[in-house]
Formats: sequence, structure tokens, C-alpha cells
Amino acid sequence: MSTKQKRFFLTEEEIPTQWYNIQADMVNKPMPPINPATKEPLKPEDMYDLFAEELCKQELNQENAWIDIPEEVRDMYKYYRSTPLVRAYGLEKALDTPAHIYFKNESVSPVGSHKLNSALPQAYYCKKQGITNVTTETGAGQWGTALSYAAKVFGLEAAVYQVKISYNQKPYRRAIMQTYGAQVTPSPSMSTRAGKDILTREPNNQGSLGTAISEAIELAKNTPNCRYAAGSVLSHVTLHQTIIGLEAEKQMEKAGEYPDIVIGCFGGGSNFGGISFPFMRHNILHGKNTRFIAAEPASCPKLTHGVFQYDFADVAGFTPLLPMFTLGHNFMPANIHAGGLRFHGAGVIVSQLLKDKMMEGMDINQLESFEASLLFSKAEGIIPAPESGHAIAAAIREAKACKESGEEKVILFNLSGHGLIDMAAYDQYLSGSLHDYEVSEEEIRNNLEKMEKYI
Repeated sequence: MSTKQKRFFLTEEEIPTQWYNIQADMVNKPMPPINPATKEPLKPEDMYDLFAEELCKQELNQENAWIDIPEEVRDMYKYYRSTPLVRAYGLEKALDTPAHIYFKNESVSPVGSHKLNSALPQAYYCKKQGITNVTTETGAGQWGTALSYAAKVFGLEAAVYQVKISYNQKPYRRAIMQTYGAQVTPSPSMSTRAGKDILTREPNNQGSLGTAISEAIELAKNTPNCRYAAGSVLSHVTLHQTIIGLEAEKQMEKAGEYPDIVIGCFGGGSNFGGISFPFMRHNILHGKNTRFIAAEPASCPKLTHGVFQYDFADVAGFTPLLPMFTLGHNFMPANIHAGGLRFHGAGVIVSQLLKDKMMEGMDINQLESFEASLLFSKAEGIIPAPESGHAIAAAIREAKACKESGEEKVILFNLSGHGLIDMAAYDQYLSGSLHDYEVSEEEIRNNLEKMEKYI
């Protein structure tokens, strides 16, 4: 009878009571976001008309390493946390690797992804302030689904702009948001000035996260008692996601191991930072030497091919200017199925960490990510979201390298969500009709040359 333990859990009492704010421990702090109107560093009050006030304070907090999780949020976390840390014995066997592979299974949340970790506190802080309505964007739909549910939990009305290509590719994700009571609009739309301007220039525009953010922000600014909620990129979102890595740290202790490599898929940075930052603090403070890999789509490679400069997080230029690795806020990513990764820039914390060589980016093609997802599905029984497939592909690359070198490294990756609502994408892959979309160096260079130097 086997004595190998497969899954590692925490009791409700062991669930972390604080989030980790890596900004406080970074040797080189992120450069400040800039108010585009004044060209001065952003102050919390500059964002009060856009976000709940407590979120504005969290966004710019570089002093406090630990932020208390409100009891009301922690009570909701207990609906699904702790999520299991899983030893991927099946994948190890399939790869014939000496590596020990673990994954944090965030797909077990009520909405099927890690996104609920930030949706709940964002909705809570809005409710506490007396706000009645929230707006947001979503790509593949995981974030929109999470906010729709969190809004219902705290008695808010939610309006979601979903990237048009994903709105059409993933009708069941849209239906889930509507089931939770949200209003869902394909973006770009004719319901906002930003959407009308985009469609006037490009009538067949299929949208991006940048276009959907513009529309959601415009609606928030023009709707009484309404605020915008961000799904990624911003620092307070990644702060909330550190619940993932903080749990994983305790669970790895129960497993008797510590990761040599930590991997997350990468769109704007929330799930990558969520799994990585709690472990990265030991590199910063205690001399650990863990590698951190952000697996991004080859069709939207801001970490590996972008430039570091101030840029907007949306197409219309409604957001503050953020110091980020970017392909340009007008960059239109290819219509890959990993809709949550189709974003032109990286969050300010990740961008600074990349500059400081505390982490690395890795490009993954769409077909490689689906090939990895199929192998993982057969080995571990879980069908991953297309976004998560990028992290799995990166983990497989590293596990194969261990086989070649004979090293018994410990690899940890974040399974950010399941793919049970993404089966149309798998159907296309299995039928041979799914393709790679590699952006050319010339296309990237031409788009970057058009970028304005804002600062």
C-alpha cells in the first residue's frame, strides 16, 4: 500500500490572516504611478473617484509588509480555502523526470479560478464605503465571473465588459456571469465614448483587455456611486493574491520540501505574483536562490520583448501612467484562447522585479500550451484553463531539463483555473484547427516606435 501523500491542506485556523506586500521589502521600490493630468506622482486621493479608498491606499503602500485580511473576507475565503497543494506524481511519471513537481490548485474555488481571492476584498471595501455599483473588464471571463459572484455576496450591482472575441468564444462564461446577476457587454461596444471611438476607427475590432478597461472605467466615472474593480496589473490586486503563496509556503513545509523553481502564467501579474511573492521575500531577506518564471504567450510577449517606460493600462488612456514593461497600450494581441493573458503590459511591481533580475519571462506558443494541458489532463485528471496551460508548459520544460541534467529539483506552479468552460478551445486543438500566433519583431518594433513618451 502506497504511503505517498498526494495533497496537502491547511485547517481553517491555519489560513493566513494577512496578505504580503512585497513592495515593503524590495531593495529597489517600484517607480511611482503618475497622474497623467499633472505629471506628478499619484496620490491615493487622485484615485478616489475610481477605486474604493482603502484599495487606493493599498495600491501605493510601500511601508507595510503585512496587511490584515478583514474578517468578513476571511470568512468568505473559508468557503474554498485552503486550496490544495498537490504533488503531481502522475505528471512526473509521464515525463520520467527526477524533478518533484507540485501545483497549487486554485481551480477549486466556487468560480473555478484564483480571481475570487481579489474580487471578494474589492467588493467588501466598496460595500464598506457605501458604494452600490461596480464595473470591470474581463478577457476569458474568470475575473468577470469572480467579481459578479463577489458583488452578489456583498449586495452590489455589477457591470462587466467582456473582450468581444472571448464573449463570442466562451458563451457559457458569459452565462455564468449573468447567472450571478451581472450585466455583460461585449467590448468594444457602442455604449461608451471609448467604445464608439474604437469601432469608428475599426468596425471589426475584436477587442482586448485594454479596450474593455477603457469602457469599464468610463462607465464607472459616469455612474453615480459606482467604482471600478481591477482584475490584474495593479498592486493591490496582486497583494490580495498572495494568499496563494502564503498558503503554499505552509503546505510545502508539510510536504517537507522547498521550491527551487516557482512558475505562474502571466497576463498582468496577479496569479504569478500571488504564488511567487511570498517565496521571493526569502530570496530578498534570507538569501534563498529560488528561480521565478512568468510564462507569457508568445503572441503577447511584453516581458521578453517589451520596453520599460510609462504607459497607460488601457487603450483610451483613462488610467494613471504606470512604469511597466509594455508593448504599447495600442498593441492588439492575437485572438488566442488564453484571453486572460492578452494584455499589453506588466504590473509595476513585476516590472521592477524583472529589471532587477529577480525573475524571468518565458514565451510559450499556443500549441505548446495546449499540448502541455493535454498531457497534464491525462496524467492528473484536471483539465486546465488555457491560461494555466502556459504555466504547465513552462513546468514541463523545466522538468525535462532536470531529466537531462539528472537534478532532483522541486518545481511549484500555480494552476490558476480549470478549463471546463473552455472546451471549445480544446475541441479546436483536437481537431487540428488551432494555430500559433507569433508576433513578429517588426510588428513589435513598429508599435513601440509609435508610442508617445509620456514622462
